[in-house]
Amino acid sequence: MYVYLYDNFLRQKKYDSVIKAVEVRLTDYGIAGKILRLNNFIDPKQIIDDEIKRGAKTVVIVGNDATFGYVLSRAATCDCTFGFLPIGPSNTISEVLGIQTGIEACDVLSKRRKESLDVGWMNNRYFVSQLHVLPAKLKVVYDERFAVTANEKMEVIVCNLQPFYWKKDKKDVSEQVVHPQDGKLEAFLRPLTKQGWWGYKYEDPSVFPFEEMEIVSDSPFTVEADGKVSKEVKVKIKLAHGKIDMIVGRNRKF
Repeated sequence: MYVYLYDNFLRQKKYDSVIKAVEVRLTDYGIAGKILRLNNFIDPKQIIDDEIKRGAKTVVIVGNDATFGYVLSRAATCDCTFGFLPIGPSNTISEVLGIQTGIEACDVLSKRRKESLDVGWMNNRYFVSQLHVLPAKLKVVYDERFAVTANEKMEVIVCNLQPFYWKKDKKDVSEQVVHPQDGKLEAFLRPLTKQGWWGYKYEDPSVFPFEEMEIVSDSPFTVEADGKVSKEVKVKIKLAHGKIDMIVGRNRKF
């Protein structure tokens, strides 16, 4: 039994045609199922657990990167197979999973090629896509072996499934990409140097694969993980013990 979780933004009229085409294709493949619509008042874990009790075996997230992160950061421990139908803007995770956007994603879903995906853990909550610590005065400790600090502020991005795109400065034409790695999380560190009245300038970044990392500061700093924003003074990040069973495409990046 399939259950489809639709992001609320898909109610917009401009998505009507692609949604209709997707639903027809799913029916043709014999994998149409129950449709539930997400909103800010719905706990994905609760509704997925309820559907599993009713016999659901596969839960398909329909939306974009934000939808993917919102659902899986809360429902990573649910005992089911997850699928993903990327629709709409801001879809970078789909490329990592080897899933094309729109109706072609149904073809991947129908083939049910499954892989187990790593899950990140941060201060008693999960993240699947990416964790971002906004620039602040930080100390980063890797695997309890060595520490990294900066003279001024530092930005930290931890990639799991979602790659991180960046430019050295505003004038830089080409984008750089940090690709996630399987089996370990990746931390991307960018120190900032103060430049008088002109604010801060990013220094050359460093990338460290790790299994456990701790970020501390004397003052609260902002953390965004799979779309959820919080203020912290200490963050412990590591791989979770469990994994997520995900339907992926043949051209996945891992």
